[in-house]
Amino acid sequence: MHRQENRQGTVWLLAGTGDGPHLAAVLISKGWHVHVSVVGATAAHPYRGMDLEGIHVGALGGSQGISQWLHAIPVDWVVDATHPFALRISNQLNQACKGSGQRLVRFERRMEDSGKAVVLGSMADLAAQPLSGRRLLLALGARQLVEAAKVARESGATVFARVLPSPMSVIQAASAGIPPEHLAVVRPLQGPQPGALEAAVCRRWAITDVVCRQSGGATEALWASLSMQMGFELWLLRRPSPIAEVPVVHSVSQLLAHLNGTTT
Repeated sequence: MHRQENRQGTVWLLAGTGDGPHLAAVLISKGWHVHVSVVGATAAHPYRGMDLEGIHVGALGGSQGISQWLHAIPVDWVVDATHPFALRISNQLNQACKGSGQRLVRFERRMEDSGKAVVLGSMADLAAQPLSGRRLLLALGARQLVEAAKVARESGATVFARVLPSPMSVIQAASAGIPPEHLAVVRPLQGPQPGALEAAVCRRWAITDVVCRQSGGATEALWASLSMQMGFELWLLRRPSPIAEVPVVHSVSQLLAHLNGTTT
């Protein structure tokens, strides 16, 4: 992709979702110089071939490490497009940007229409649900897995889990007491037909309930679609509210307008 000559400023894009590559491509096409940070090597693959200024893979070292990065590589804007449940990095970004006088904007996915799904304010709310004899699949992040498995078992459910193919996810599943025969280690939306693996897992284990995060995007939409097709109950862990003092945009057009509207 060739950058247009309407040269803008420099953006540091932190992306932990599927939105990142599209955001980076659009920003580059509009003349922005883009640095990208992702959590791992797999997340870096979609950026191959892009005209990036640079890509950082791995941990940033907390708010202090972020401040050092901002000092070493000055940017006009920091765009936080990390996962809605990645509260720690969002808070660290806010702290570092405030300390450095750096402009920060949050890209937040819009809420999806998830049909008849029931939204849980917290995993503790699951304890009040009638789950005795139910076969419940946890399709959550590793950090929520231990609490969710404990609450679900206490509610009488037989617990299964779908986790990402990473050492941390497998370790957390073991810590949650989920036996190997109740564990599916798969990456969402993989295979020749997106959703086929998830549907096969639900059929194999005769799943009656699925718990996932209200994160928006393709994964939540997939579970909502499968719940309607297959008839299982869908429970959504409520999305955390974004940081009140950080401006939020919900689309690429809003992001571009925000960047251009306050940048000279």
